[in-house]
Amino acid sequence: MGRLNAEPDDEAAPVSPDDAPYRLPWRVATLVATHRETPTATTLELDVPGWRGAMAGQHVDVRLTAEDGYSTQRSYSLASPGTLGLPAGADVDGSPERIALTVQVVEDGEVSPYLTQDLVAGDQIELRGPIGNWFVWHATDPHPVQLVAGGSGLVPLMSMLRTRRRAGSRAPFRLVVSVRTPLDAIYADELATFDDVEVTRVWTRRGPPGWAGRVGRVDAELLAQVCVPPDERPHVYVCGPTPFVETVADLLVDLGHDPERIRTERFGPTGS
Repeated sequence: MGRLNAEPDDEAAPVSPDDAPYRLPWRVATLVATHRETPTATTLELDVPGWRGAMAGQHVDVRLTAEDGYSTQRSYSLASPGTLGLPAGADVDGSPERIALTVQVVEDGEVSPYLTQDLVAGDQIELRGPIGNWFVWHATDPHPVQLVAGGSGLVPLMSMLRTRRRAGSRAPFRLVVSVRTPLDAIYADELATFDDVEVTRVWTRRGPPGWAGRVGRVDAELLAQVCVPPDERPHVYVCGPTPFVETVADLLVDLGHDPERIRTERFGPTGS
């Protein structure tokens, strides 16, 4: 999936609201490990020397260059927890220069099949980031948060959930995640470990065996039932394919949510 609202290639957003804009260098990242999430989605763990850290919700540009000099690039959300803007005393484990990207294969894509099928441990790619300062969650913010994901739009929202856990935040979180079938559900096992996060699953085509709940698309009735009420003034993050995002955002506004508190990230096919 490609991002439709990334910043221009020759500019970079600051990594925090107080930082001045700066030019981001291309860095060489080395693949350390891969984890198959679904038959068509894989998480890549990468070591990135010189990595400055990131905030939950940001993304990177990935560039591939062929031997004949042909070059192409795509943008991918960070799946790893943020390391910037954490409260004092937060448990920051692991290498500060390691990041994770979850890549969904696009049929007839140019970049995603290579990243998920051909890249092996020890291989190197170029990337730059973090990019984006709009669709981010600040770990010191105590306000309620409503996350709504369509398909692989869960990736940056998972970064927010992981950041919340890392920061020891007590901000109330709820998640609505919509996918076609259980086979398409990324991070399924990990999501089950967030005992203090209300997770609502929406299956649009087929539920798991024995599923007695609804099957269909996200609608106003569902959002009214499971989302943080608008009078609690939650910060809302919606990510997924463009039609999904636009529909959900409009429904939330109709339900009384403040448009200024709704942040959206749109994904769409770009030949990735």
